[in-house]
Amino acid sequence: MAQKPSIPKGTRDFGPVEMAKRNYIFNTIREVYALYGFQQIETPAMETLQTLMGKYGEEGDKLLFKVLNSGDFMGKVTEQELQERNALHLAAKLCEKGLRYDLTVPFARYVVMHREELQLPFKRYQIQPVWRADRPQKGRYREFYQCDADVVGSDSLLNEVELMQIVDTVFTRFGIRVQIKINNRKILTGIAEVIGEADKIVDITVAIDKLDKIGIDNVNEELRADGISEEAIARLQPIISLSGSNEEKLQTIAEVLKDSETGLKGVEETRYILNTLATVGLKNEIQLDLTLARGLNYYTGAIFEVKALDVEMGSITGGGRYDNLTGIFGMPGLSGVGISFGADRIYDVLNTLDLYPKDSMNATQILFINFGEQETAYCLPIINKVRENGFRAEIYPDAAKMKKQMSYANAKQIPFVALAGENEMNEGKITLKNMETGEQQLLTPDELISRL
Repeated sequence: MAQKPSIPKGTRDFGPVEMAKRNYIFNTIREVYALYGFQQIETPAMETLQTLMGKYGEEGDKLLFKVLNSGDFMGKVTEQELQERNALHLAAKLCEKGLRYDLTVPFARYVVMHREELQLPFKRYQIQPVWRADRPQKGRYREFYQCDADVVGSDSLLNEVELMQIVDTVFTRFGIRVQIKINNRKILTGIAEVIGEADKIVDITVAIDKLDKIGIDNVNEELRADGISEEAIARLQPIISLSGSNEEKLQTIAEVLKDSETGLKGVEETRYILNTLATVGLKNEIQLDLTLARGLNYYTGAIFEVKALDVEMGSITGGGRYDNLTGIFGMPGLSGVGISFGADRIYDVLNTLDLYPKDSMNATQILFINFGEQETAYCLPIINKVRENGFRAEIYPDAAKMKKQMSYANAKQIPFVALAGENEMNEGKITLKNMETGEQQLLTPDELISRL
């Protein structure tokens, strides 16, 4: 007996209904990106390991899917190397390529390779799958999509403003109520400076980033475990417990950071972004959150995160400003800012809230019943006209029993069925059946199109 086929752990098949939903997500994001002047690029699924290795830290390197060299990939490996069983060393000999881990490093490589062709600032978006050799678990896959947009070659904070408008527009179109959180790496640096722990900024921010999940007492315990002094922890409390409007928080934190040039620069940048967004008007709330500390090894200015208000879910979009995207490839000084929509989490939110528009499913709108060769020959020009008018139509391929064809229409949730027998053909008409109400109408082809 043949073995039942399977797919690798951490990957998924997507059927027609799931693909219709996913395409609705991707198309919505794609349309909004285009509205703001972003242009699409794609990069190969595989990059050289020289491009990928060393860009994600030691743990990230372990999660790269490596691709065996073609041909005699064992040719360069000695018996001694095989016996030593040094996995990293062997991988370097056996593999020259790997599947991309994210879209950012390939984008940086793309910018360096195509620098002479690019008009700066360069506004690009990319919607492609990425792969990570992670342990599969709920909500974490080995293959998943990222939907990134970045602006490189411009220091203007108008870019941050536009990205927040994009976030607001996308989630408004989806019908998902969200809260957009904003912070600034410079503010966090300033906080670490004024509490006397400038060299512990990563430890401090990693701890306070968990405030929502573990609470203030556990955050303080983690800070103590990281060697932060009791005096510094005490000075941190009123800062991370700030409340009030965004402007009130900014005024308070500006006073706290009055002796930190870097911190005040962060306050100034954040105030500009918030004030400018207030003039254009967002449909969703934007909140200054001083505990937001994502991507500190990467971001250098504004930091963003988006959470759905009506579903318990982690971040569904994130991003921020970085100063040196292409420095890893020997082209320093190219600043940028970007966001990434979490397509898989957005998919779960839309499912939970049942927010998919019916017409987004791209299903067949009308099925023509097949009664035989003559009837099919009569229907085909009408079907052609229906399609020319933009309606999704199909004819059942076989002259099967009526019950079977109607069952097919029900299974595919096709709202209308068209029937043409001898009587309809004699009158030059067609019977249209509404599958939901059962109502039937005898119509000319033009009337049929109008009815649809």
